[in-house]
Amino acid sequence: MTLTPTPADGLPVSVEGRDFPTNRGGLCRKGWSSAELLTAPDRLVSPLLRGADGELHPASWDAALDLIADRIREIQDQSGRDAIGVFGGGGLTNEKAYQLGKFARIALRTSRIDYNGRFCMSSAAAAANRAFGIDRGLPFLLEDLDTAHTILMLGSNVGDTMPPFVSHLQGARARGGLVVVDPRRSTTARLTADGGGLHVQPVPGSDLALLLGLIHVVIAEALYDADYVTRRTSGFEALRRSVSMWWPERAEQVTGVPATDIRSLARRLAESASTYILTGRGVEQHADGTDTATAAINLALLLGLPGRPGSGYGTLTGQGNGQGGREHGQKSDQLPGYRRIDDPDARAHVAAVWGVDPSIIPGPGIPAVQLLQSSGRPGGIRALLVHGSNVVVSSPDVQSIRDALGRLDLLVVSDFFLSETARLADVVLPVLQWAEEEGTMTNLEGRVLRRRRALQPPAGARSELWIMAELARRLEAPGAWDLDPAVVFDELARASAGGLADYSGLSHALLDEGAAAHWPYPAGSTGTPRLFADRFAHADGSARLVAVRSRAPETPRGGELSLITGRLLEHYQSGTQTRRVAELEAAQPELVAQLHPATARDRGLVEGGRVRLENARGAIEARVGVSGDIRPDTVFLPFHFPDASSANLLTSSRLDPISSMPEFKNAVVTATRVP
Repeated sequence: MTLTPTPADGLPVSVEGRDFPTNRGGLCRKGWSSAELLTAPDRLVSPLLRGADGELHPASWDAALDLIADRIREIQDQSGRDAIGVFGGGGLTNEKAYQLGKFARIALRTSRIDYNGRFCMSSAAAAANRAFGIDRGLPFLLEDLDTAHTILMLGSNVGDTMPPFVSHLQGARARGGLVVVDPRRSTTARLTADGGGLHVQPVPGSDLALLLGLIHVVIAEALYDADYVTRRTSGFEALRRSVSMWWPERAEQVTGVPATDIRSLARRLAESASTYILTGRGVEQHADGTDTATAAINLALLLGLPGRPGSGYGTLTGQGNGQGGREHGQKSDQLPGYRRIDDPDARAHVAAVWGVDPSIIPGPGIPAVQLLQSSGRPGGIRALLVHGSNVVVSSPDVQSIRDALGRLDLLVVSDFFLSETARLADVVLPVLQWAEEEGTMTNLEGRVLRRRRALQPPAGARSELWIMAELARRLEAPGAWDLDPAVVFDELARASAGGLADYSGLSHALLDEGAAAHWPYPAGSTGTPRLFADRFAHADGSARLVAVRSRAPETPRGGELSLITGRLLEHYQSGTQTRRVAELEAAQPELVAQLHPATARDRGLVEGGRVRLENARGAIEARVGVSGDIRPDTVFLPFHFPDASSANLLTSSRLDPISSMPEFKNAVVTATRVP
């Protein structure tokens, strides 16, 4: 994206697509219209404090920060350091994500920090770490997909979520090799029509069973790369035994996918000269999401794809800085450089960079859902600082989270709009938008990108770096709290040195020269655009084949339906930004439930009418959208809408035991007509 500071259309900047390898000058509707947010009439330009009347009122920065610091001291004196929680976001720059983790650990001295990436990438990250020893969304260049003969996409609708990505699918599509696994005939699934490939439409929640069926065929028919498996992996025998009962006919009974399709797909993947397997949130946002992503990796390893030129496995990052945001300390168990917080050597290294004794750095905290649910409970947090997240829209079983935040003694939200979470806050702090700040982001292929300021922010808004520095000073915290993102990045680089996500050879100056910077980028190197050519990141250099087992998902009974959630082309995440762009709001102004014609007919529902969706967690009403693109046993809701229209009123907070990913994609609801 390139910006022109003084365009002729009255907006503060104009947005143009940049000729770049990942997007080739293309932007989605959200990108093209993003400049409108910079002049939105409800932009926050002053701190807000909740008064005795229960309303939010403008206040000075000193008054707001003094109140926060005083309340933090009071709460920690009464209830201990872990009574303060911090919730970050995958949209923060690398510099702010790094500084937020540091602020939590040595200014607040709390272990209670996590971020919204726990709702997004955690299962994929956990699976990659245990299989490969490292987590980078795409361990290859996005351009590598251009020459693929076969691409298997599991649970991702890039046609709506990141339209420029679609250009990288055209080679496989031209060869009839694009395979999309999705219970809906999504925009991406429709690309398989007219000889472009295959749309596989399984029962919701049965992706793991489908993958186990594919692995069974690959092993039973000796389609796997025996030399690669012997030289580069361990765990084959346990994997072989674990899938022995998943013959295609059994997989068909669970998934609804014909056994003949399972066999032909396994053969296509194995026989193709260039094969990629890609996963997304649709298969990962489950209580068995880590195991499902692991099964996809097992399939890729059996076929010898990771590290082989022209083939590979990867997972698609969902947020603007979803990759960088999970590398530098926002996660509850993590220090910068993707280091484990319980590793004594990692603690000593980072403490030296921070200029503190390692003993003052807290140990592991608790993941996002548990962190939020602990609000106001015995032993839980009493105060929460939220940066870059709108948790009362984006969390699972969201009414329980709204109730939890209501139990807090102090809620502080940093945002540039009065989001639904900010509306509940005791203190709201106005921060900078994307075009008003310097920094870096890391994309899905591990490429570190520069974000440059295009215009001055409103007088009352401040960078989170400044906010953290001011609070650290008031709390008499140790360490340096620089305001210059370039200096903060240099510290991040030193803190990451020797870690899995090593940025030590990078700087703003180097990035400004246009370097293609893919981490690991240790000092003295030129980066690592492609991983796994010679070895994996485990100490012995081998990848792990990890046997996993399918567990029965929550399934509909009687007239119930499986609920799946996802994104729309026009909106993003909780909609805090996109619902403020007139063009996008006009295109998708309200919640619409997508139902199959037979499903609608059986319930007396008509296109444009109203439907009530309900389960034990809550109920919502939505407009009816009738479409043959969805299974008759399924209903689809977008999750961008707030308040009584939040799809997450119905989703479950059941967690993946490994990643703590919530069960966003497996819920059961009833659907009834609203007169």
